[in-house]
Amino acid sequence: MDFFNVVSVEAGRKMMLEAFNEYSIEIEEINILEATDRILAEDIVAKENVPEFNRSTVDGYAVKSSDTHGASESIPSFLTLLGEIRMGEETNIKLSNGEAIYVPTGGMVPEGSDAVIMIEYAEKLDDSTLMVYRPLSVGENVILKGDDIKIGERIIEKGKRLSSQDIGVLAALGVSNIKVYKKPRFFIISTGDEIVDLEEELTMGKVRDINSYALHSLITKLGGKVAGRSIVRDDFELLRGSVEKALDVSDIVIISGGSSVGTRDYTSKVINSFDGKGVFVHGVSIKPGKPTIIGEGKGKAIFGLPGHPVSSIIVFKVFIEYFIRNLLNIKDKVSKTTAILDFNFPSSPGKETYQLVNVVEREGKTYAIPTFGKSGMITLLSKSDGYIVLKPHEEGILKGEIREVYFL
Repeated sequence: MDFFNVVSVEAGRKMMLEAFNEYSIEIEEINILEATDRILAEDIVAKENVPEFNRSTVDGYAVKSSDTHGASESIPSFLTLLGEIRMGEETNIKLSNGEAIYVPTGGMVPEGSDAVIMIEYAEKLDDSTLMVYRPLSVGENVILKGDDIKIGERIIEKGKRLSSQDIGVLAALGVSNIKVYKKPRFFIISTGDEIVDLEEELTMGKVRDINSYALHSLITKLGGKVAGRSIVRDDFELLRGSVEKALDVSDIVIISGGSSVGTRDYTSKVINSFDGKGVFVHGVSIKPGKPTIIGEGKGKAIFGLPGHPVSSIIVFKVFIEYFIRNLLNIKDKVSKTTAILDFNFPSSPGKETYQLVNVVEREGKTYAIPTFGKSGMITLLSKSDGYIVLKPHEEGILKGEIREVYFL
C-alpha cells in the first residue's frame, strides 16, 4: 500500500506551478458582445482620444469664463448670442470676447470657449442677447479632448475579467473585437461503487453524485467550461479508460474520490500509468482535504480531489482556482471581506485549516459564525458563505479577532 508524502499548501502550489510552467491556454478573438466575464489576453491601448473634442456636460451656453466675472442676478453679464450648435454637429465657429452660443449636453464646445453656463443661470433678453447670472471658472461644465482617455494610454490590462463597464469602454474606443483566453476545458470524473447520477434510483447503500454538480458550478463561475462528466466504479481499468478519454477532450481532468490510500483508491495509480510527470503531490497538510492529488498525464493537468463534498470544494478553491488564476494571469481580486469572529477555534497542529463560516451583520458590524459538521455533510455548504484560514503555526483563534473571510 502507498502512503502519503504530505506537503504544505504553499509547497504544493509551488510544485504545481513549476510542473505546469509551460502549460498554456489558447487565445481566441471574439466580438465584445460576447466578451462579458471573459479573461482579456492582451492589453487594450487607446488609439484615439475620448472624447475626440471638447464636450459640454450640461445644456447651456458656451462662453469665455472671463466674460462672466462679477456676474450676478442683480448685475448680469450681457453677451452676444450667436445661435446654437446641434447635437452631433461639428462646428468651425471660434468664439470671441463677449460672445455665447447654445450647446446641448454632449455637444461640441467651440474653439475660444472655456466654460458652459447652465441654462438655469442664463436668460435670453432677445434673439441676439444673453444675460448670464453667475460667474464661471475655466473648464466649468466642459470635458476637454482626451480628458477621459488619451491616445496611447493603457485602458484595460491583460488578465482582466471583463465587466459590463469594460465593454462600454471598449465600445467608446471603437474596439469591436478583442483577444481573450479560451475557456479552460474541464472533465469531471466521480468515482465510487456507491455513486449514482440524479436520474438513477437511490437504493440502500448508494449516494447521489453531488461533487460533479458542485464542481461544475465552480468551474463555470471561474470562467471555465465542462467538456464532460462521468461516473466510474472503483475499477482500475474502467477509471483509466475514462481518464484517457477525458484527456483527449479537456485541458484539466478532475477525479473526485479515490484519492486516499485504500486498496480500492486507484486515482494515483491511474495517473502514473500515463506518459508524463505522473503524480507529484499526494497528500497536503490541509484540513479538510489531506488526500489531495496533483499530477500530469499526456501533457494535461490531473487533480484528484477527496470524495467528501466540503473537502472537494475547499481543495478546488485552494489549488485548482489558484492554478487557473495563475495560468490566465487573472487580475481581478479574490472575493473576500473582513469580519469579527464570533467564536473560539482551536488549530490543528501542522495543518492549514479551512473553517467554514456564515457572515452576518449586527448593529452595523460584520461577524463570522462557524458552521460545524463533518466534511461529508453537504448541508454545511448551503449554510456557509465562506471560510477563514488558520495557518499551521497558529495555536488557534479567539472570539473578537478580525479575520479575512474568503467567499465560496
